Amino acid sequence: MRNIKNIIFDYGNVIFSIDFKLAQKAFAELGIPNADHFFGHLQQDAIFDAFERGEITAKQFRDRLREVTGNENLTDVQIDNAWNSMLLGIAEGNHEMLLKLKGKYRTFLMSNINDIHYGHIMNYLKREFGLDGNDHLFEKVYYSHLVRKRKPDTAFFQQILDENNLNPAETLFIDDSPQHLEGAKKLGIHTYLMTAPDTIQKFAAKNLI
Repeated sequence: MRNIKNIIFDYGNVIFSIDFKLAQKAFAELGIPNADHFFGHLQQDAIFDAFERGEITAKQFRDRLREVTGNENLTDVQIDNAWNSMLLGIAEGNHEMLLKLKGKYRTFLMSNINDIHYGHIMNYLKREFGLDGNDHLFEKVYYSHLVRKRKPDTAFFQQILDENNLNPAETLFIDDSPQHLEGAKKLGIHTYLMTAPDTIQKFAAKNLI
């Protein structure tokens, strides 16, 4: 892509595969009514946004799910297993591709995430790849629950631009959620919507490498 010097990557369904329907199914099995409206790709209960901004703790999140199900006896493990069921893993070659792109561009990770998912993914990276997180794959990583901002808030994008002295006209943001692209577009950042069957490796091979 012409004039692109910087790439900001989303994590879920760009680098790490997820399936929202699995979490919806697991939530329904816990007793959450209308689970697809309670949590989904395009709409969700306000508790999820608050959790991703680090405004509530994991305990408060779990207590909210107990409240919604009307079941105070749900264990932390049951709730975490249901919530983490959507996290599938990383396709072979994605890490190698990210390292190759890091050698050509300034690359950043920008993820809407929460304390429970973060812990699960860090354990997965260590177990499956022997990695202590994603830091070596990017110039800098930004996790919403740690910076207390989430996409599509323009303030989140602005923070990345400002802290790293990035020109938005030279920056590409890749995400799987159309609503998240809007925050980037408002600041003049180029965007690409990643949708199946497209993959980050196919996109990179055609447009970035």
